[in-house]
Amino acid sequence: MNGDDASLIIKQLNELEMKILAHIYHYGPDTPWLLARRLLGAAGWRPIVPEDEVERAVQHLVQLGLLQEFRGSLKGRVTSSVKPWLKVKQRNPERRGRGIYYDLTKIGRKVASEVWKNYVRPNLRNEVNPKGKPYTKGQRGLA
Repeated sequence: MNGDDASLIIKQLNELEMKILAHIYHYGPDTPWLLARRLLGAAGWRPIVPEDEVERAVQHLVQLGLLQEFRGSLKGRVTSSVKPWLKVKQRNPERRGRGIYYDLTKIGRKVASEVWKNYVRPNLRNEVNPKGKPYTKGQRGLA
């Protein structure tokens, strides 16, 4: 797959689907329930995007072959999109969290990489923090 193929796929995606791909690319496997609340590093427990829209978007991405159900153990894997160093699944590897975790396929990783570089990361530089002041380089993280 080259850049032109990725561009053709990206044209089929809406804004929410691009954000979901970028989120999973940047933060790792996540569930639709968590995606609705923590999309691209948002904080809080109230959904920022309606859960049914996220679920439909995830199913569309699965149909396009960009996402797949996460196979494998979450033990020792980061499962928090906001503070990854705080939440690592370790206690019971057989425990199933709320919902099904989704991860990128090989093609999905290439498309998500393009989305992250060309659509999401440039927009993160223009965001302001909740206090209304522009983010400084250290506050924005590695974006």
